[in-house]
Amino acid sequence: MASYSYRAIDESGSILSGNADAINPVDLEMRLKRLGLDLVTFQSIKKSTLMRTRRVTRKELITFCFHMDQLMRAGVPIIDALTDLRDTIENDGFKAIVASVLEDVEGGKKLSDAMAEHPQAFDQVFVALIRTGEQSGQLPEVLSKLTENLKWQDELAAQVKKAMMYPIFAGTVIFAVVFCLMVFLVPQLGATMKALTPNPPASTMALIAVSLVMKKYWFLFVGVPIAVVIALIVVAKTSDDAKYRIDGLMLKLPIMGPLMTKIILARFSTYFALMYQSGLGVLDCIQISEKIVGNRVIEEGLQRVGREINDGTGITQAFQNARLFPPLVLRMLKVGESTGALDTSLLNVSYFYNRDVKEQMSKIQEMIQPILTVVLGGVLIGILVTVFNPMYDVISKIKF
Repeated sequence: MASYSYRAIDESGSILSGNADAINPVDLEMRLKRLGLDLVTFQSIKKSTLMRTRRVTRKELITFCFHMDQLMRAGVPIIDALTDLRDTIENDGFKAIVASVLEDVEGGKKLSDAMAEHPQAFDQVFVALIRTGEQSGQLPEVLSKLTENLKWQDELAAQVKKAMMYPIFAGTVIFAVVFCLMVFLVPQLGATMKALTPNPPASTMALIAVSLVMKKYWFLFVGVPIAVVIALIVVAKTSDDAKYRIDGLMLKLPIMGPLMTKIILARFSTYFALMYQSGLGVLDCIQISEKIVGNRVIEEGLQRVGREINDGTGITQAFQNARLFPPLVLRMLKVGESTGALDTSLLNVSYFYNRDVKEQMSKIQEMIQPILTVVLGGVLIGILVTVFNPMYDVISKIKF
């Protein structure tokens, strides 16, 4: 099926533009006719371009799941519910995706299979949960759980973003201030000081030498950090071994490492419990969870767990053998395995880690501001004292 960008006229005469999938231009025109649109112009577009233009936010998915849940609980058929959603969505990209899903469902596909055609909007977990909801006849309940889970993800992402924004901003300001001092102010003060003091201290001479190097090669001090970050991102995306090492290092960072581990475990526990509640088997839950933890080290650990369980090892023992999961997770897994309430135990793990993450983020936010203020003040005072102290000694010896 090809992808097209189109311009069409609706019943009111307004010109609309968007993207749609179709077998050929004739099929495109027929699909738009069903939407109440008359095709004006169209152009075939590459799939990669389409993927970029169809960016779907988490909040849009929350709205989609909530409305589908409410409409289906009210007895509205899936096709009518999708039609209503398609007509109310403002994001043209998401509207095109929902329209494509509607077309596929009208053509006889299951909702989960139609959604699986659009991984940029509906990921593997989403599709798997919808499929289990269809099989069990509890699609509204699954949609309700998805809504709550997506809200939890959105809240957690907002907290992480809030916690990271200030240190990034403050760190950038500190670097900019120090850079300006070393490039513009220190060389001028150094020239004045050399005229006043024939034998300045070694620390002052070292500072002046560094400032002269920074002034001459300022583009390296600005460009190299940016190049290193870009290189790390490229290497991480192209080399599995490098990605594995970087992910392992991230988990060992002071303060942020344990916090990231708890976020990953909270995400894993929530998704695992959600899928297990919906009727998926343990091995299927683990296999799907491998792709959502976002860390190669944890992902490889889950792969080992899946293999051991498949070979007959108990769930708790398999997780313990991976040597990646803390005692709390193992203890709750043991309780869940012995009582048959594995989903409840994992939801307790998720609740604990989610609460712990919130508390740690609040503490980090409270600590970061004074720490960065002290760092900035210390750097500025150190630079100014190193430069001005020899000049002050000379001036104080002058007799008026």
